[in-house]
Amino acid sequence: MIERYSREEMKRLWTDAARFELWFEVERLATEAMVGLGEVPEADYRACVERRPTFDDAAVARIFEIEETTRHDVIAFLTYVEEQIGEESRWLHLGMTSSDVLDTAFAVQLCRAADLLLADLDLVLEALERLAKAHRMTPMIGRSHGIHAEPTTFGLVVAGFYEEFRRHRMRLKGARAHIAVGKVSGAVGTFAHLSPAVEDHVCRELGLVGEPAATQVVARDRHAELFSALAGIGSSIERVAVEIRHLQRTEVGEAQEPFRKGQKGSSAMPHKRNPILSENLTGLARLLRSYAGAALENVALWHQRDISHSSVERVIAPDATIVLDFALHRLLRLMSDLVVHPDRMMKNLESTGGMVFSQTLLLALAKKGLKRQEAYVMVQRNAMAWWDRGVPLLDSVQADPEILEYLSEREIEAAFDLERQLGHVDDIFARVFGE
Repeated sequence: MIERYSREEMKRLWTDAARFELWFEVERLATEAMVGLGEVPEADYRACVERRPTFDDAAVARIFEIEETTRHDVIAFLTYVEEQIGEESRWLHLGMTSSDVLDTAFAVQLCRAADLLLADLDLVLEALERLAKAHRMTPMIGRSHGIHAEPTTFGLVVAGFYEEFRRHRMRLKGARAHIAVGKVSGAVGTFAHLSPAVEDHVCRELGLVGEPAATQVVARDRHAELFSALAGIGSSIERVAVEIRHLQRTEVGEAQEPFRKGQKGSSAMPHKRNPILSENLTGLARLLRSYAGAALENVALWHQRDISHSSVERVIAPDATIVLDFALHRLLRLMSDLVVHPDRMMKNLESTGGMVFSQTLLLALAKKGLKRQEAYVMVQRNAMAWWDRGVPLLDSVQADPEILEYLSEREIEAAFDLERQLGHVDDIFARVFGE
């Protein structure tokens, strides 16, 4: 991923040096297990540990140089290790195949990346909870199809986001568990030249479990689940971003992104404050969804393995985790510093002349014994007076003799009671936050 969208801690997980360090650790642990089984001389294993290579920039360059000849990355790695350790390194990779190293190390990288993303989600959840509680009873108009529907509160909107991201945290935690799987079982997963005890030791030390029935690789449905979880988080990030983009529209003006001192909104128009953070998040969500599609394509490999998945994973694994890490921190900033305009929310709620209380009127009439469709026609007739002539619904209803036959003045006014409309906000908050 380009530097613009990369944060340092996540980026470090995917460096060549970090990858080679993990490869060596897999090899070391496998050899350690074989010492315990009496298959490898302990003195030779100790030599490998004591002469453990340092995978600095020069080492990485040397491995890539060797790969230019071998055309095989693991062989190039092992060749470099042999150069550094000497003949005792012959015990490394004993009975193993390349995917034993690659998939096991890859699992560790994905688990560590997932742990960082889970921590990111925790920060986002905390920010959403703070924002929701701060605006628990801040009235605003709810919209469906982009059109005014009925009143809600901004706190309820954010509480919905909170609940959605909490579900994503559960999904990501589950996907992490399913990806925490390695394999050290040989060329087609049969343990033909290895004891299952070797795999048990390697995986246990790395915080993994062994693939119960491996081929040459760990099954790619596990990876597809993880990348699908990441894509789902991206889609929910976009849902929040789209909401903010709409609320920041000049005609709406109910909330806006933070605008720092010295920030410029447009190269041509000095007055502009554009929702650039939210628009950026929308774009990043598109990338995350594309990575999930690629991961799903990787599930169907030929027989015990082909390498069609390899090139895909070299790109999508670092990119997806780095992008989501960046996006979650951008969302965190957006939610933590969001500027909310309660007065504008109320002004917009009141801007349609009380039409947003039409359902309350409909139900009040139905409770008086009218057929629902008869009541609907009566209320709709008065609501259209606002659309066509700008007459507020309350004024129109109070002048409608047919409605006055069924509802008193007091009952009509009660139908326009905003507090009554929002009477169950606390109940919903209790469901979400357990209060």
